[in-house]
Amino acid sequence: MSKAKKKVKVIKIDVDKCNGCRACELICSSFHASPKYSSNNPERSRVRVIRDPLKDIYLPVYAGEYTPAECAGRNKYVLDGREYSECDTCRASCPSRDLFKEPDSGLPLKCDMCDGEDEPMCVKWCLSKALTYEEYEEDREEEPKLGEMEIGLESLVNRHGLQKVMDTIARLSKKG
Repeated sequence: MSKAKKKVKVIKIDVDKCNGCRACELICSSFHASPKYSSNNPERSRVRVIRDPLKDIYLPVYAGEYTPAECAGRNKYVLDGREYSECDTCRASCPSRDLFKEPDSGLPLKCDMCDGEDEPMCVKWCLSKALTYEEYEEDREEEPKLGEMEIGLESLVNRHGLQKVMDTIARLSKKG
């Protein structure tokens, strides 16, 4: 594997500055509407503000990777005297909740940092400056890109096991 510079994009969240206005949710859903800016529906937003106004808790969370299984974690975290559940801070789209799923299709949503813009729209529209954007480069081990055949074989190996795939290839090669 070779070393390569990778651009890392990060949205930093200062929960002490978030006032729960949810402007980030509205602009995100509007930016990702089809056509762009034609509607807004916070259910389509890739950022959600976890809210508990009585406890003065406002926590922006961004959509991350899809996970096909529900986690077993039900821990509670106390940050600066405020209590959060593990689900509150989780970025995954998972079977146990509807957060970060497209409301019509049920497909998982993932934050794309408003690809094509100079910074994410939620950061631009955050009047309290609870959201800030940073870019930096870091050295990363670069794995070779897999071709279509390699991706297919890897999928078959993951599903059926290496030996069964090798046996099948050996059997098929004898026919040809």
